[in-house]
Amino acid sequence: MELERLQKAIAKSGYTSRRKAEALITEGKVKVNGKTVTELGTKVKPDDTIEVNHIPLEKEEPIYLLLYKPRGVISSVKDDRNRKVVTDLLPEIQERIFPIGRLDYDTSGILLLTNDGDFAQQLMHPRYQLDKVYIAKVEGIPAPEDLKPLKSGINDKGENLKAIKHRILSVDHKKNRAILEITLHEGKNRQIRRMMESLGYPVLKLKRERYGFLNLHGMNPGDYRELTPHEIKQLKTYAEKNVK
Repeated sequence: MELERLQKAIAKSGYTSRRKAEALITEGKVKVNGKTVTELGTKVKPDDTIEVNHIPLEKEEPIYLLLYKPRGVISSVKDDRNRKVVTDLLPEIQERIFPIGRLDYDTSGILLLTNDGDFAQQLMHPRYQLDKVYIAKVEGIPAPEDLKPLKSGINDKGENLKAIKHRILSVDHKKNRAILEITLHEGKNRQIRRMMESLGYPVLKLKRERYGFLNLHGMNPGDYRELTPHEIKQLKTYAEKNVK
């Protein structure tokens, strides 16, 4: 039987990410075949019984979803302020899914969800530099030279925020507004809003239009679909190539 690392097996079960699984192991919260394991190098067999916090892991079939997240929804599975979360939009999904990364409360667009923690960990790795394309409506009409700091980098609260590409799609002189396309690789908290605010062009509306080769064609806010086997294979192949 093929062996795999314990933290990877936990992540693949959909319980949590590989990084959080590692913390659970070192904290003594994981048992294999009834024995507490704290060594990260531990390997397990497919038929081993794994318990986390005294609860046996159930092996779910992996599921991979693309959601068109509406504005006003939290990119989480629960919220301590009882606001709507993304899993509320998927009541018929029985698997323990969670979002890969996040979109801000007031940002709409593509969000991937899965119960495959190892897959999620790969996609969120800093070396997984897939284009994430956003459409931003901003207050004011920037000249092209005004936007140059987006590529060179903007320092905000000790973080260097960068865009990979940007362009002005349209302007409305009457309303004094512009529509921009901004491409990121990273996804720091409120990154585009923070960058544009620092340049004096606050974001009025923001949508993630593309995630690599994935788009929202034919979808409305709140719609979701399963990724096709080909799409999953493409994402996994790219991730394995770029994340060691």
